[in-house]
Amino acid sequence: MPQCEMCGAEQASLTTTKVEGAELELCNSCTDFGTEVREEPSSSGGSKYSTSSSSGTTSSSSSSGSSGSSGGSGRPRDMFDDMDEIATDYDDRIRQARESRDLSQEQLADQLNEKASLIRKLERGDTLPTDEIQQKLERALDVSLVEGEEVDEEWETSDAGTMTLGDVVKRKD
Repeated sequence: MPQCEMCGAEQASLTTTKVEGAELELCNSCTDFGTEVREEPSSSGGSKYSTSSSSGTTSSSSSSGSSGSSGGSGRPRDMFDDMDEIATDYDDRIRQARESRDLSQEQLADQLNEKASLIRKLERGDTLPTDEIQQKLERALDVSLVEGEEVDEEWETSDAGTMTLGDVVKRKD
């Protein structure tokens, strides 16, 4: 004889009930803890279950799922989609570009109308540049601080998708 999945009582017939999002087989005394789930005819194009929680009407358990998304991408767009990602080696890029122009940290700071301590923090990697500082640095030093802007020539190929790990690895025979 089947047992109620909530209280363990053995009953001849159990009712499928949705409790806190889980569908359980419950006895008549435990069905008050959730919403009864009834099977719908297979001709409805929606889910195979519906709940009877509202006044006599059945609502399909499947929803549109893409509320707020654009272009059917599966998730809504947010402000981070349009942002450029700062390169992980931005500190080295700033230092190398400054040194190649024979500028001291103080001279670069004067040129950007910023404090020299900010340049030191940026070159140590202690702080990320704000958008404004990033633009100033990129213009003054003619360098890109955005991830993916610089491409290593060894990895560049005209035939996309055909490079394998074996094309890059150097063996120590």
